[in-house]
Amino acid sequence: MRTRAAAATAALLLAALTACGSSGGDDGSKPAAKPEPSASRSSSPSVDCTDTSLSQAEWTEHCGDGSGTGGDGTAGTQELAWGKPARTTGARNPFGGQPGGGELEVTPTTVVYQRTAMGYTAANGVYAIITVRDKATGSMDATESARIEGGGWQWIAPDGQALDDGENDASSITPDGFTSGGMVRAGSWEWDTIAFDLTEAQRGGTIAYTDGSGATFKWKVPPTDTGPELAALKKGMEGNY
Repeated sequence: MRTRAAAATAALLLAALTACGSSGGDDGSKPAAKPEPSASRSSSPSVDCTDTSLSQAEWTEHCGDGSGTGGDGTAGTQELAWGKPARTTGARNPFGGQPGGGELEVTPTTVVYQRTAMGYTAANGVYAIITVRDKATGSMDATESARIEGGGWQWIAPDGQALDDGENDASSITPDGFTSGGMVRAGSWEWDTIAFDLTEAQRGGTIAYTDGSGATFKWKVPPTDTGPELAALKKGMEGNY
């Protein structure tokens, strides 16, 4: 009985060894490992929405819904680092009916905080005065969108309060060399200035610009005087007032 059982066991072992050998190939090598499932990938390539070489069409397709680099998930909203340009759509209904709906690259570059500026004193405590570089990058003239058409600039304080630019006497702060504004001719750029009347606690907020298509762009503003145009901006506000 024991001899028969031992023979049966040996036969089973031989069959198992034969099966293992055949699965590994005639040369006895081990079978190739089953490849791990690959991680899911996006069906479209990643797009850097801060890349200034993107066309308006590319930006709208990949970034306009907040899905691109820097997007915060809110439809039509894009967050950018201070000093980085935003590719925007110009005003759809520019003041005076002039053309201005082309592509406009908008870049806040420098901020100065002052209690008094050009003969005016901030009603709330301090002015935040910001230089903005507007460049018409397409083949059409372009103009910044205005608050009257649902666009333009706002300051969003750390506590969430939103303030329009130019409130109180801030609209009268017009530093020499930084007040071109208006329509920007295709292929050229101009300086503009935006100013906000803030409390001291509202320093270091966020500025938001809404363009002619309804897209919004945001920049976190440094809480102290910062930027390459610092000296020129302060000089532009000098004088006897």
